[in-house]
Amino acid sequence: MSKLQFDNLLFLAPLAGYTDLPFRSVVKRFGVDVTVSEMISSHALVYAFEKNAKMLEKSPDETPFSVQIAGSKVEIVQKAVELLNGVEGIDIVDFNCGCPAPKVANHGNGSGLLKDLKHLIKLLGVVREHSQKTYTSVKVRLGFERKIPTEIAHALNDAPVDFVVVHARTRADRYKKERIDYESVRLMRQILDKPLIVNGEIDSVAKAQEVRAYTGAQGVMIGRASLIKPWIFWQIKHNTQELPPVLKKDLVLEHFDKMIEFYGARGVVLFRKNLHAYAKGHAGAGAFKELVNGMSDPQVARMQIEEFFSHAQDLHDLPQIITLNNQSC
Repeated sequence: MSKLQFDNLLFLAPLAGYTDLPFRSVVKRFGVDVTVSEMISSHALVYAFEKNAKMLEKSPDETPFSVQIAGSKVEIVQKAVELLNGVEGIDIVDFNCGCPAPKVANHGNGSGLLKDLKHLIKLLGVVREHSQKTYTSVKVRLGFERKIPTEIAHALNDAPVDFVVVHARTRADRYKKERIDYESVRLMRQILDKPLIVNGEIDSVAKAQEVRAYTGAQGVMIGRASLIKPWIFWQIKHNTQELPPVLKKDLVLEHFDKMIEFYGARGVVLFRKNLHAYAKGHAGAGAFKELVNGMSDPQVARMQIEEFFSHAQDLHDLPQIITLNNQSC
């Protein structure tokens, strides 16, 4: 891969249960610069590599491709990184220090590491020392129970990472919209001696431009908004409110076909949650969601999807700001 140019880079955020290869392939069509895998436990990689290896697969167009891992035990993280060295196509190893999920954070992983910055920096050193990939990065929040942006920024200046992604909330803030704090991100940008990518509540071209200008970030990471409108990256790239010349029906069917190709018939069930998101704002969405919940046969499901979205073909028919309850790490 060519060297990353940190100038208004667009990242797809890791979203548990959503940002698998089929979805990333769809989003890549719309110009996102860097795609990131779903978060993978370093423990799962070490002790169940074959079972989790499918999460490491990428499409041919996904360059650069980042794999996000989580963990807190030095020896396990080291082994996980060494396993990733043997997987072709990974350009970036990202270390998660921001996931707020109790099953992650309460065991000292994810955002739990923000309570022990010395150990966090030690782990980032382990990742860099043992990784043979081009880049390493870290994703953090503003703190655990309270905001400590300056402490985190100063600590990360001692970490051998190539760039930092900051989710503009603390672990305690979870995903509350009113708790977003770009001022703290701006403060971190002034301290950090490496590129910063800002994440959190970026759901439009105007918001992306506003947040980047205010914080001084070198790029933005978008997660939940992309589930409803994966074309948001195209809009940002072209600095336009216009929508790409794509029919919603064709987009959804393409995503569905990729799911079946990647997962087999099980992809129908896995795609249900995506259909719930895609159907938001359309007439008859409620009844369609009931239909979706019973989908299992690929051929029947495809016909039902085509029928529903044939009634709302143009992306211009869609509401442009919709909030999901799905969470990213």
